[in-house]
Amino acid sequence: MTPTTTASIGFVGLGTMGAAMAQHLVAAFPDVIVWNRTPGRDEALVSAGARRGATPAAVGAEATIVVLCVTDAPQVEEVLFGANGLAEGLRPGSLVIDCSTISPLRAQEMAARLRDQRVSFVDAPVSGGSEGAQKGTLTIMVGGDDADVARAQPVLAAMGTTITHLGPVGAGQWTKAINQVILAGTYIGVAEGMTLGLKAGLDMEKVVGALVGGAAGSWVLANRSGRMIDNDYPLGFKIELHRKDLAIALDLAETTGTDLAVASLAATYEDALIAHGHGGDDNSALARIVRERSNLPH
Repeated sequence: MTPTTTASIGFVGLGTMGAAMAQHLVAAFPDVIVWNRTPGRDEALVSAGARRGATPAAVGAEATIVVLCVTDAPQVEEVLFGANGLAEGLRPGSLVIDCSTISPLRAQEMAARLRDQRVSFVDAPVSGGSEGAQKGTLTIMVGGDDADVARAQPVLAAMGTTITHLGPVGAGQWTKAINQVILAGTYIGVAEGMTLGLKAGLDMEKVVGALVGGAAGSWVLANRSGRMIDNDYPLGFKIELHRKDLAIALDLAETTGTDLAVASLAATYEDALIAHGHGGDDNSALARIVRERSNLPH
């Protein structure tokens, strides 16, 4: 991507997703400043040309646009408003782009607090897993004022390919909650289908090939069915993180009086997997439960 701004870009939160996303910003923009709570996670980025910020406040003091990608709402609040947080350094006119997944209600609260400092806020949660982060092909769901989203667009375009402005602040997080609800059902459906085929003794590579282009086709079927067949679940997106996201969706469902029976079932499965030490597995490990109940190795 050709940079459309010479502004300094900050990036806070260099986990599995964030580090890969920040790499694309380093490639696209002339000045990127990074910070992560755990020392050493920024070494590859600094080697690629990024600058290291001493604290989030230091990042905020130098960057005009700052991207956050941390685990949950308490971490977002700490990074923004805690001691040496971004808010201590952010100048009026700055823009915060939060790519974390949090409650839309919390996103609106944080936007209001930043607005008091004349700092703009866009919620921009992502989907596409670690593969999408590495390839720069994430789907990004965006909430915010029109002018703020337009300003964020070049930064978002460096990290993703499908970028949709869905409404005011919070709309991106609402959409991410819907995304996680749909994924919960899809993972379970694919796991059950793969298990049924295994029990029947079918050639599952051929089965997936027959299905992936039809009505049952999905990203999960194309990209995660092989893990379910092999009973091997290398990290793409942790079960424990999807469970955190489902908690947000289930809270929203309770607030709105929405019945999410399948999402609730998925949450129960994920709770069991986490209790048995599989919280760090890829979310496709939901198949472990189906396999166990079907008397297959799990």
